[in-house]
Amino acid sequence: MEDVLADLQKQLAKKNTFEGAISSLTQIVSDLYPQASPSDQKSIYTTVCRAATLLKTRYTAVGFWMAGLQLFEATQKVVSKPEEKESMKSYIAKACEIIGDLQQETPAVQQAGRGPGFLFEGQLTVDPEPPRPAWLVAHNLLTALVSEHEQRNANPGQTSGTNAPQLDPFMTDDLVELMMQRENGLSDFGTGLEEAIEATLQEAGAMPRGTPPASKEEVAKLPVHDVTESLLKQLGGEVECCVCREQLAIGDQMQEMPCKHQYHPDCLKPWLDERNSCPICRFELRTDDHDYESKKERDKEFEEERKGAENAVRGGEFMYI
Repeated sequence: MEDVLADLQKQLAKKNTFEGAISSLTQIVSDLYPQASPSDQKSIYTTVCRAATLLKTRYTAVGFWMAGLQLFEATQKVVSKPEEKESMKSYIAKACEIIGDLQQETPAVQQAGRGPGFLFEGQLTVDPEPPRPAWLVAHNLLTALVSEHEQRNANPGQTSGTNAPQLDPFMTDDLVELMMQRENGLSDFGTGLEEAIEATLQEAGAMPRGTPPASKEEVAKLPVHDVTESLLKQLGGEVECCVCREQLAIGDQMQEMPCKHQYHPDCLKPWLDERNSCPICRFELRTDDHDYESKKERDKEFEEERKGAENAVRGGEFMYI
């Protein structure tokens, strides 16, 4: 059973074999789980949880969720522990939510499909214009505000008598639309919003860019090891990967940072491709950015000098009267 489940976990990790692996796992849950030994039952349940994690983080297409729904429903019928049933219940609710959203969109799409397939030159559509996504409204608003700020700085003598800034009518419309989308709880509100705001502020120079990614040489040196029963006991029982929040299982591969925090290699790599720090304690790996490393070294030296000066004054040294 262990070999079969290990093979299934490898298939789950690949998009082109994910759906087939879900189908095989559903069959195992229905046919073999009730008669399996407690250790095999735990391994089967762990594999189902792994599939749920992948659905939430990688394979989010509705077709995959429909296959996952059958798996979760089959698992809920055979597991006996209350916490396992509760987990399956939450997975089923998530799957129904995503599949239900698609079914609600389908009639509108079909209705649109029954209309004219295209417009001739000079023909105007009578359909209402769909609302712009929140991130686009926010991006346009922030860009306009930055431009207004630059103009005020360039022409300080042309400001009005009052100190209160006057918004351009187009900026006011964008702000009203953004607030209405938030009040109405549109499903796409917030999707890409944070990224759009950060990108706009970075372009304007109002926000420093984040730390550079970790050096590929440093990442390659990070040790990878298999999770064993003795390691789980050493770590204190139920331990999880802090990126995907999945509990570590015997046989999982984990990558260890110098600060001793453990992660799945597939979870840690995307993080270190963009940042150079541990997701938990922010321990920093070396980067390939010479300017950043030089600044970090200067800041360290400055901090040591500052602490030395504080200690000297506190001890009464170098004080002249």
